[in-house]
Amino acid sequence: MRILLVEDEVSLSDALVQIFHKNKYIVDACYDGESGLDNALSDIYDIIVLDLMLPKMNGLDVLREIRKNKLTTPVLLLTARDSIADKVSGLDVGADDYMTKPFSSEELLARIRSLSRRSASVIFENVLQWSDLTLNLSTYELFCGSQSFKLGLKEFSMMELFLKNGSRILSKETLIVKIWGYESDAENNNVEVYVSFLRKKLAHLHSRVSIKTVRGVGYCLEEHS
Repeated sequence: MRILLVEDEVSLSDALVQIFHKNKYIVDACYDGESGLDNALSDIYDIIVLDLMLPKMNGLDVLREIRKNKLTTPVLLLTARDSIADKVSGLDVGADDYMTKPFSSEELLARIRSLSRRSASVIFENVLQWSDLTLNLSTYELFCGSQSFKLGLKEFSMMELFLKNGSRILSKETLIVKIWGYESDAENNNVEVYVSFLRKKLAHLHSRVSIKTVRGVGYCLEEHS
């Protein structure tokens, strides 16, 4: 799962990035509203954690623009503003959840998990399923019947994307940005290598699912009878 964190307090942002990394989340951090909105509009994130009091553009305006552009990405407002009026305003503008500072990391992670389950109907009890495949989001294990493989981080991130999108085609560019990030020097051959790894694992699992190459476009999952 990829998280966009928009928080101008650098020390807090760094601490949150460490917490997210420790819990195996991919995270991009922005320190002002304008860059936060620019990143959010790329529509590559699963969840956005957004402060309200930001330089250049405040959090409510960022949220308004996100919703104005028809993005449905779950947004968690994380702010020192704790009045009922602030909470009502944030939720009315389009936030999915609201937490006030100071906060516990355990509660924040629980709310992140809750938003993730809410935004993807195929996720149930920390498990992602498609056809005869089951991916445990905590242990990184990919199951087909009684057989399983433990996936590496990049393999897991790629398989999670494939299972969430199913037969929808994902371009190589989307996979690179989602898995390696904007600043990465990863190229198309990096994607091809990990697709090859996953294809071998699916073959060993004797799954009905394969990763189909759509020439000149990207990849998608295909189910065989």
